[in-house]
Amino acid sequence: MMQAAAALVVYAGLVGATGVALAAAGAHGTALSDLTPPAQLLMIHAAAALAVIAVAMRAAHASGFLVAALILLIGASLFSGAVTARVLWGVRLFPMAAPTGGTTMILGWLVLAAAGLWEVLAHRG
Repeated sequence: MMQAAAALVVYAGLVGATGVALAAAGAHGTALSDLTPPAQLLMIHAAAALAVIAVAMRAAHASGFLVAALILLIGASLFSGAVTARVLWGVRLFPMAAPTGGTTMILGWLVLAAAGLWEVLAHRG
């Protein structure tokens, strides 16, 4: 479990760093200002994933939290990657990449809610 958590921390660090890089690029002109929303999503979801990983390390049932963190990071990466590819290179990753990433982020938050509920119910019994 600790190796999975450590790998997710590395992934979150890379996602956060990418978000900062995109935010910096977006601040340097109107042509790149469309990079600001994906930058914000990356930074927010990197921080959220780190918080979820920290919760997982104290939870009785860590796996649900770690899966939620992974899904959040994948969704943010996919959405932001799709928008970034369009802005920087004028290409699409694949059809519906951005909406798929957005839906994946929503799923990650729902998995997080389910993991939290599971944790609460497990402590009641």
